Amino acid sequence: MEFPPNLLPDEASPEWLNKGDNAWQLMAATVVGLQSIPGLVILYGSLVKKTWAINSAFMAFYAFAAVLLCWVAWGFRMSFGEKMVFFLGKPGAALDQEFLLGKAFLGLFPTATMVFFQGMFAAITLILIAGALLGRMNILAWMLFVPLWVTFSYTVTAFSIWCPEGWLAKLGVIDFSGGYVIHLSAGVAGYTAAYWVGPRCEKERERFPSNNMIVGLAGAGLVWMGWSGFNGGGPFVVGTVASLAVLNTHVCAAASIMVWVLLDTFYFGKPTVFGAIQGMITGLVCITPAAGVVQGWAAILMGLISGSVPWYTMMILHNKVPFLNQIDDPMAVFHTHAVAGALGGILTGVFAVPKLCRLFYMVPDWEKYIGLAYGLQNGATGAGLRQMGIQVGAIVFVVIFNFVTTSLICLVVGALVPLRLHTDALQMGDKAVHGEEAFALNNADPAKFENLKHNKVYDTQDFSFVTNPRPLSQLQMLPKIRVSYLNSRLMLSNETW
Repeated sequence: MEFPPNLLPDEASPEWLNKGDNAWQLMAATVVGLQSIPGLVILYGSLVKKTWAINSAFMAFYAFAAVLLCWVAWGFRMSFGEKMVFFLGKPGAALDQEFLLGKAFLGLFPTATMVFFQGMFAAITLILIAGALLGRMNILAWMLFVPLWVTFSYTVTAFSIWCPEGWLAKLGVIDFSGGYVIHLSAGVAGYTAAYWVGPRCEKERERFPSNNMIVGLAGAGLVWMGWSGFNGGGPFVVGTVASLAVLNTHVCAAASIMVWVLLDTFYFGKPTVFGAIQGMITGLVCITPAAGVVQGWAAILMGLISGSVPWYTMMILHNKVPFLNQIDDPMAVFHTHAVAGALGGILTGVFAVPKLCRLFYMVPDWEKYIGLAYGLQNGATGAGLRQMGIQVGAIVFVVIFNFVTTSLICLVVGALVPLRLHTDALQMGDKAVHGEEAFALNNADPAKFENLKHNKVYDTQDFSFVTNPRPLSQLQMLPKIRVSYLNSRLMLSNETW
């Protein structure tokens, strides 16, 4: 019996390549990229005050591009390459075709696919950090911070936990798809950087209304659905564990949203869209380290916990602890990522199923991966307690390491350029930082737009001509605007003219 022609190996499709796995991994990586651009770009740009929409979106957009270049230049091999020390790989470029077309260190697909997939994870980590720094960080400081942090912080955590040669990986820490490497790291680093950068101006800390909550929901939806690739791509294979991980991800997020909304309603008297988005994020973050190694009922229980504990730390405890209240974190990254990520890591140590861990890791010593609940049930209490100790120890490492490295990076960047914008720029926002405005039609100053169809001239300060048309000669003496949007926006019609 012969294979069909499309399954026969050749130079472009070697024997070790699984086309299905490769296709899924590329799609999962692309979906994770869409979580960042446009997902978080839209979310950040919509949830902030309108004068900071461009700056907030640009911080995410820039970070995505900068990280990807650093990643292929040296970051990937520092995170997953040949071991240099027990916590870091040797720096090296991931650009040579011989390297990229070879088999990845895990999975049945090319290294190029792995580089792309892991690069999307590195990029979204920096974008999450940006959420704690919106509305006041000097954009030049951010442009320096991004490559430094991905080089000296992210690579160490990724190698230690995810690389088979990493010291925490050898101990047996369970981080299915980035609860530690991405979310806990981003939450701690973002909060630390927010301390060094300083707060927004006082009036914006008191009132920082969203400029478009509906569009913000669209961004949140991209982030939520993108988590199918985030956690579904974790096993590096199109298998049963990937399916379970995707289902658990969305079940946990739904449970977390329900709890957060109910708590908002009970405590504040009404549900909020912003609260629902936060509940979504905490659920997604909490399930990430456990997505494919816990059962469905455990995913729901994790959702109930992730919708309540971060809610309490954010809505109640934050206002009672002076230290927490002094640090300005506009997107609540500390609560939604650091707190939820740590919760997920601990609960993974409780609910991890030995059989699912065997299916996920596929290593000879898979018995060491066992949740405390199953250790107690199967008479392996010592193994369960050991797993819990490793999970907690990894949290301590990630928190301390990111606090130290982020502080050092901020001190270095601060010695080169100011970390925080000056007072005048803080008052003006986007116009001072970028010379651009997200909502030009809302401004009092006239702007010029071209109506490609009608090429008509309208007065931006006096719309009485709608009912009392003026001669064109008079209109030419007024501030002018060429309108490029629908005439119905101004309630005009061709008959008016």
